[in-house]
Amino acid sequence: MASVDNFRDLAGPGHGYALESGERMRKGALFRSSVLRPDATDMATLTGLHLTHDYDLRTTAEIADSPDIVPSGTTYVHINIIGDQNPIPTLTDMSAPRARQLLIDQYKVFVDDAGERERFGQLFRSIAAHPGPQVYHCTSGKDRTGWASAMLQTLVGVSPGDVMSDYLLTNEYSRNSIDAGAAAAAAAYGPDAGAGTRVMLSVFPEALQAGLDQVHARFGTVERYLTDGVGLDARTIAALKQTLTA
Repeated sequence: MASVDNFRDLAGPGHGYALESGERMRKGALFRSSVLRPDATDMATLTGLHLTHDYDLRTTAEIADSPDIVPSGTTYVHINIIGDQNPIPTLTDMSAPRARQLLIDQYKVFVDDAGERERFGQLFRSIAAHPGPQVYHCTSGKDRTGWASAMLQTLVGVSPGDVMSDYLLTNEYSRNSIDAGAAAAAAAYGPDAGAGTRVMLSVFPEALQAGLDQVHARFGTVERYLTDGVGLDARTIAALKQTLTA
């Protein structure tokens, strides 16, 4: 969509990602996105998807700066994944190396922080409990949203290569916004800020991999992370698999 960066089906392009079971991810069941601020044309597209729930994973300040515009009939749910005590850093003094390390560290926090794990649990339990198409998003649709996506895709049996490739699609779908943001930061604050902003607005394999490595170190598998760390019970796991598998 022209006015909503990074809006896409969690099941991936084409007919949906192939699963270890020989099945495929179900198309049209769950969508991921950046902030929902659609123009009239894209609102018509969103309305046509008949979304039952919109899960906004942003901080209070992010929402105040750019509140969602939700299609009629869609229930809006705020789940503040990182919390307001950990605000999004400003980009004015953000060098590229610092930005990379901040993102790598955040993916480890998705695994290590009990509060963040609990809030991901809220998201996954609500998705499992409500039939019909749903969407979840943060600001750029790449980190909080990207982690949730990688966990759900891995849970249902998407290959590690496809999970990573899907994660990296942000760099394609958000290319214009990334370029514009980096150029604006460079013009306002200098080339280092521009380079740092480009990193912050993009995705790179080492960030997601850092989180996955932390999962394996602490919990062994993604499913154990979701049960022992996030707190999902067997019924919720089964419901997610049924919802997301064609």
